[in-house]
Amino acid sequence: MRIYSCSFAAVMWLMFLEFSDVLVNAEFIDISHQYVPGLPKYDSPSGLGEFMRISTVIGVMGYEFNTHTFNLSTDCGTHVKAFTDVESLDLTILNGPVLVVEVPKDKNITAEVMQSLNISKGVKRVLFRTLNTERYLMYQEEFDSSYTGFQKDGAEWLVKNTDIKLIGLDYLSIAVKPDKADVYQVLGKDVIPVEGLKLDNVKSGEYFLHCLPLRMSEANAAPTRCTLIQ
Repeated sequence: MRIYSCSFAAVMWLMFLEFSDVLVNAEFIDISHQYVPGLPKYDSPSGLGEFMRISTVIGVMGYEFNTHTFNLSTDCGTHVKAFTDVESLDLTILNGPVLVVEVPKDKNITAEVMQSLNISKGVKRVLFRTLNTERYLMYQEEFDSSYTGFQKDGAEWLVKNTDIKLIGLDYLSIAVKPDKADVYQVLGKDVIPVEGLKLDNVKSGEYFLHCLPLRMSEANAAPTRCTLIQ
């Protein structure tokens, strides 16, 4: 992009046009799972089930509009977690450059695995593509407790040795079930977990992440729509 002598407003306009061209030619990848009755729910054998029903229909009982009622768990599908409540989350962390890494097969995310991934200092957002994706766990109605995730020592290594402020994983919890409470405690309020990501067609590499959760007062988890831009 060439900028010659011109006003500040003109410079800003040229920069906008350049950025717009980048977006027009970019690839947008939706990494959020669609809400369907067969979507798995944490620790449930039967999944989400029927979560939507019709409340009003045009022409019935005098209604002039159609409405639906939703009954959703905040811990199913693609969702973001917060240490206190989702309204406290920093949107500047939820949106920005992100690194997608491939976790070695048949391994949970331990300190040894974290070290082997060689994540550079300064990287703030990392999505971990694990064996969960290849096992299609997010497409199976029954919750599978054998999923891949962080162990306590892996979370401790991340906090002590990286600048990461957001992590994402391809199942309903970023932590293996036996270590779940410990992992969330280690991450605390300084690292935002995004869970239930759809990484089927995502390769390792650098992207731009857009992650926007629903505003839900006093809730520590919320459904979210996540998109990668490459």
